[in-house]
This record gives sequence, structure tokens and C-alpha cells, in this order.
Amino acid sequence: MDGESQVLPGRGHTSREGINMAAAPRTVLISGCSSGIGLELAVQLAHDPKKRYQVVATMRDLRKKETLEAAAGEALGQTLTVAQLDVCSDESVAQCLSCIQGEVDVLVNNAGMGLVGPLEGLSLDAMQNVFDTNFFGAVRLVKAVLPGMKRRRQGHIVVISSVMGLQISLVEPGPVVTEFEGKLLAQVSTAEFPGTDPDTLHYFRDLYLPASRELFRSVGQSPQDVVQAIVKVIGSTRPPLRQQTNVRYSPLTMLKTVDSSGSLYVRTTHCLLFRCPRLLGLGLRCLSCGCLPAQVRPR
Repeated sequence: MDGESQVLPGRGHTSREGINMAAAPRTVLISGCSSGIGLELAVQLAHDPKKRYQVVATMRDLRKKETLEAAAGEALGQTLTVAQLDVCSDESVAQCLSCIQGEVDVLVNNAGMGLVGPLEGLSLDAMQNVFDTNFFGAVRLVKAVLPGMKRRRQGHIVVISSVMGLQISLVEPGPVVTEFEGKLLAQVSTAEFPGTDPDTLHYFRDLYLPASRELFRSVGQSPQDVVQAIVKVIGSTRPPLRQQTNVRYSPLTMLKTVDSSGSLYVRTTHCLLFRCPRLLGLGLRCLSCGCLPAQVRPR
């Protein structure tokens, strides 16, 4: 966009007689495509051998589009278009959607930012910024595409989270090894966190951060692994409501479902993290030994 009106490829959905044009490619709008999962997903869908998708890959800052355009290759301008989109701006969302021909068939809410640190050392403004992007940004996009999907009685919304005709799928990758994760851990390892007591800083820097690095190193997936699962969800005739992508991470998440009160999960993780960090490291290395597959595939 960058001040200019740009018409993005899309598709029409019905003929004048109301006949569904099922053979046309589905328009997929993806947020947060400058790197990581969003970039990989956009490229893989754009290179679909059956050409089932017309991808609108968006990012807040178009100065970061070179990596995506290089990865897209010959699909750029054909089955993939790069567009500016700030999920925190109503105006930006409206402008992006107004330039798409036809309707959005699949929305992939992928844009997000991270924040790590002791609670008392983080400012409310920093927390608000995370919620503005990760929660309200996702809601803003859903609200924008939902009326058209409801009117057509078809559509698919995919939410990438660390957590009726119209389908919604929550994809939960768990730890994913990306440039985003590396930068985040590097930033917090040198942050000061004013107002945080010395004991909490010790636990955070000397126990939590090393455990986090080991978690990503041991059971973290690559963006390509996660994208394979997302592509299957998007292409499924009966997509799941919730889809975890990482079998190796399932023993940790299973603790939440075994005890509905949550006490088992809290006690276990607290013990491993603060009392038995060596046992935690050993457990993570066992999970990474290769006995379990790297990803969960949708049924």
C-alpha cells in the first residue's frame, strides 16, 4: 500500500445466478508474514501443486518483505501477493481488505509479539502492547472478515496460539525455534527489570531462562514442521477445532487435562523448575531423543 491504492488478487464466489464457483482458488489472508511461521505458511500455500490458494501475505512493515519475496520466487505476483497490514489499526485492516478482489475464504491470525520477564519488572504499557497485537489484533481481523463468511455460510478462521458452516481452528504449536524466539530470549537475558526483587531475578535469570532455552532446544519445532500441520488443517474437509502440532510437547500439556483443578501441572512444573532442574533437563533430553514423531497431524 504505502500511500497507494493497490488491488490484490482474490476471487469471486458466486455467479450472477448464485452458482458456487468451487473450482476457483481460495483466498487466504495471513497476518505476520515477515518471518517465521507466517512466512513459511504463505510460501507453502502459494506453491501448492494444485494451486488451490491465492495468498495475501501481510506484515506491518513492508521494509521487511525482501525475505518473503525471495522465498516466494515465481509465485510472487501469481499466487502470492505481499500487502501492508497493521492488526492494531482499524484503518489499516479496512484498507487491506478493500484492496482484495472478492472475499477472504481463510483467515490465518498469525501476527503476534512476545514479552518475557518477572511481572513486577514489566510495565503496563509493554503488557498492553502485547494484548493490542495478540488479542485485540486477532479479534479485529475476525470481526472484519466474519460478516462476509456468515453471509456466504462458509469460511475458515485459523488462530496460531501458544494456547456451523463457519469453521474456527486453534493451532497450538508450543515451542517453535525461530528468529523471533532467539531475539526475545537474548533481549530478556540482558534486561534490567526495575522494581523486581533480587530473589525473583535470580529465579528468572538462573532457572527460568536456562530452562526455556533447553525447552526450545529439546522439543522445539521448526516453522516448517508447524506449517505442514497448518496446511493440513486448512485443506481438511472437517478441520479440527483445536490442533496441537508437537507430540513431544504433549506430556507437558497432558498434565493440564489429567487434573482439572490444575494443581498437578503447577506442582509438577514448580518442582522440576525450581527444585529439580537437572531432572527437568534430563526429561527434556529424553523427549528429544527421536522416539516420538516431531508433529501431530490432523485426522
